[in-house]
Amino acid sequence: MAKTAQPARADKGTHNAVLAGFLGWTFDAFDFFVLTFVLAPIAAEFGKTIPAMALTITASLATRWIGAIFFGLLADRYGRRIPLIVNILYYSLIEVLSGLAPNYRVFFILRLLYGIGMGGEWGVGASLTMESIPAKWRGLISGLLQEGYALGFLLAAGAYRLVYPHWGWRPLFFAGGLPALLTLFVRAKVKEPEAWHRSRTDWSNYRRAIFANGQRFLYLVVLMAMVNFISHGTQDMYPTYLQQQHGFSPRRTSDLTAFSMVGAICGGLAFGYFSDHKGRRRAVVTALLLGCLLIPMWVFAPNLPLIVAGGFLMQFMVQGAWGVIPAHINELSPDALRGFFPGLAYQLGVLIASGSAYFEARMAHFMSYGRTMGLFALIVLLVGAVVVWFGPEDHRVEFGRGG
Repeated sequence: MAKTAQPARADKGTHNAVLAGFLGWTFDAFDFFVLTFVLAPIAAEFGKTIPAMALTITASLATRWIGAIFFGLLADRYGRRIPLIVNILYYSLIEVLSGLAPNYRVFFILRLLYGIGMGGEWGVGASLTMESIPAKWRGLISGLLQEGYALGFLLAAGAYRLVYPHWGWRPLFFAGGLPALLTLFVRAKVKEPEAWHRSRTDWSNYRRAIFANGQRFLYLVVLMAMVNFISHGTQDMYPTYLQQQHGFSPRRTSDLTAFSMVGAICGGLAFGYFSDHKGRRRAVVTALLLGCLLIPMWVFAPNLPLIVAGGFLMQFMVQGAWGVIPAHINELSPDALRGFFPGLAYQLGVLIASGSAYFEARMAHFMSYGRTMGLFALIVLLVGAVVVWFGPEDHRVEFGRGG
């Protein structure tokens, strides 16, 4: 009897860890992407331009590295679960306060603070998830985990469609503070991964491990900068592109954005599964190069059906590449640093790419949104493919091996 019960408990613990990481990232992304739908109305209320409001997106991206350091260090030293609970409470509170902001200055400061919480969630949640599952499933579960981000975008689109036309932009931020609290129940049921217990070390050896792996860390930063340029360059201004260039209503903008995120979820799962069998680098590069071919359909489509198809297929490729990333960079990270390395590399990459939305908004004053986004995407997709192809890979490495 006892022997048959143990695998069931292990399976349940694995499922809880995956669900915890997925929901935490989903609600975090929901809170972030709500803002991308309401740049224009907030700008009008605060008496600012759309580029000025796009700068608040940059503000959240620019402070994420602080959260990655703080929560990543706590996760490596004290475990994954408690830092995640604290992190979720923090970003939920800041999101609600953003809906109460009386002016642009307060709103900007709150978005800076929000970025700290967002920066802490991904690294800790990803390490918890990747360490809790068998190596043979890492690519597929990596795609599932990362597409919590796309699902958050999809939920934000749905909330925008249902809430904004009736009650304005502020209730969207109030709603953003509620779903994240539901993950506390899931967090309470998740145990620390065995890989963390085997790799735990003291601060002296921890510091030595950081400096000994400096070259690998720098590569991870460059890698994450490129994939963040790709995702934020194709997503953050997309609702504004639909509204400003095509004149679409809030409802149609929401529908098209939501459908593109369905493509993102499908792509993340498909390429994550592909990477389990063909390798991480090959999967990412394939997705990025196919994305280049889709640019004309994505931003230069002449009619609604092609606009719909272009949005779906572009995010299928962009998030197809992203779906491999949690597994790839966790495999490239040393055991003792897995809470710290992936998250900080990710968020420093975000910091480097944080001006994407602002840059596109400014360039749209000199050319159309379509031309701006298409040119930007072509450059970052090609450069990103080169960075990935010539980088290292540690496919299906065993975690907790003492490296």
